[in-house]
Amino acid sequence: MRMVKIEQDAMAHAPRDVPSTKHERYQQLIHAAQKHGPITVVVVHPCDGASMSGALAASRLRLIKPILVGPVERLRSVAEHARLQIDGIELVSAAHSHDSAAQAVALVAAGSADALMKGSLHTDELMGAVVSSHSGIRTERRISHCFVMDVPGYPEPLIITDAAINIAPDLDAKVDIVQNAIDLAHAIGVHEVRVAILSALETVTVKVPSTIEAAALCKMAERGQIRGALVDGPLALDNAISPQAAIIKKLASLVAGRANVLVVPDLEAGNMLAKSLSFLAKADAAGIVLGARVPIILTSRADSLTSRLASCAVAVMIVAARRKAASGLLGCGRQTG
Repeated sequence: MRMVKIEQDAMAHAPRDVPSTKHERYQQLIHAAQKHGPITVVVVHPCDGASMSGALAASRLRLIKPILVGPVERLRSVAEHARLQIDGIELVSAAHSHDSAAQAVALVAAGSADALMKGSLHTDELMGAVVSSHSGIRTERRISHCFVMDVPGYPEPLIITDAAINIAPDLDAKVDIVQNAIDLAHAIGVHEVRVAILSALETVTVKVPSTIEAAALCKMAERGQIRGALVDGPLALDNAISPQAAIIKKLASLVAGRANVLVVPDLEAGNMLAKSLSFLAKADAAGIVLGARVPIILTSRADSLTSRLASCAVAVMIVAARRKAASGLLGCGRQTG
């Protein structure tokens, strides 16, 4: 009887709204973002055709209003070679990629932009400027990366964290990593956020330290130290995303088999998981960095135009959610004053 009850619960809660065509979820995301109007985005050193064309395509769709930062003559040369029109786009001169990152961060610190977007410079160059103690755009929250993935055959968007910033996060860092992902999920319109803390197995054992941290994170969620989601773990990948696997393992859980946020033990696991989905399952991946004063659109040279546009759309939704939250707080202040 117990097995029947678990199976009924798992199947009753399993999401069923599988999109009929590739990119449909991203198109829905872009359409939702367009309703909020463009945000001002500093595009850092877009000195190749892919990064510049992605930013300009997002501008044409009224997702962003770009400010291009880099060596101006090189920017003009890239635009001419790629047959891109940058007349009317604000250009900020920088000597080289490190200078581009520093100047872009300074623009954000001065309140001149709503988000940053990585161009053709290395990620560590950009993030080095962001996390600098002198940057002015750090917060108390740990900075972390999320992929918002559109996986063919999976019934809803799948957020994977952290696959690009934190190499071997400890428990304190994972609290912020989880909370950043939850806040992102709410910003893009996920109504019920279900977080799976991944490990190699679903039982807690001192032999696998990530299972201990997973159990601790779940208890912290129970106590309100992590808010806004159902959190369960440790869960192996199969029983986190497959209702059938969860049934076989007899996991009575509102998360098992239907997770929409996957928290990996470390960067290596996350990076391999995300790239496996991209290159083997043909998933699209939108990349965003959270925890700073503004969202950071983190793109890869291998990203498709659709992924670049989706990353911009995610940033728009985050900015819109923050503005809504801020206006609500101001409203509460007026009522109580």
